Amino acid sequence: MDSLNALLAEKLRVLADDEVVLAQRLSEWVSYAPILEEDIAIANLAQDELGHAQVYLELKRALDGVDPDREVFFKDPLEFRNAVLVELPRGDWAYTMVRQYLFDLYENLWLQEAQGSAYPPLAEAAARLYKEERFHLKHASTWVERLALGTEESHARTAKALEELWPYARQLFQPLEGEAALVEAGYVPDLEALWPEYEERARGFLQGLGLFLPEKGYVPKSRSEHTEHLWPLVVLMQSVARWDPEAQAW
Repeated sequence: MDSLNALLAEKLRVLADDEVVLAQRLSEWVSYAPILEEDIAIANLAQDELGHAQVYLELKRALDGVDPDREVFFKDPLEFRNAVLVELPRGDWAYTMVRQYLFDLYENLWLQEAQGSAYPPLAEAAARLYKEERFHLKHASTWVERLALGTEESHARTAKALEELWPYARQLFQPLEGEAALVEAGYVPDLEALWPEYEERARGFLQGLGLFLPEKGYVPKSRSEHTEHLWPLVVLMQSVARWDPEAQAW
């Protein structure tokens, strides 16, 4: 595998880890969502995110031969390269929906640009995933609006979630080491170039709801940085596979 493909494989691993960890957090709401319809919707969202992880990991397997199941279910928590944003505890419903909005907006922008990738398998995958992610963003936006314009308490909870989560969202736009070579080759979008549009769209939407972006807050410095919340999440997620690692299907 040449150096460019090795960098692309690492990028795909990062994309998949975000999806896997976020899916696990979303699945924690199944049977606990505020209304029955949303209980079904949140399960579908979690399933979609896992499906997207599978897409990225199959692209990665074409480059390095690593089996996707082994990549996810037998990896040490220290080896995950997800953003801290997606591993934070689920919090209340406002916290979950604000996180989903911040992540979905990022993913929509990234996938929109990735459809023009010079690596055809990624361009084709991005076109497929973008169609689903548009609905994810609409769903999260609707909930954030509903909560922000709801009661005094729901507005306060939404504002509090935004204050805590916004700095972590900024990590999504930090390029990996060596990612500049992938951008130069036209394989992946330039994250730093996407940031201004992301900030402008988020600010415009949220200000219209009486919500304001915080100016300060801790931004994780690398994808190797995690919180204590990742460990129990990964242990639970991997428990069945590790219980019988030779099983043909779980």
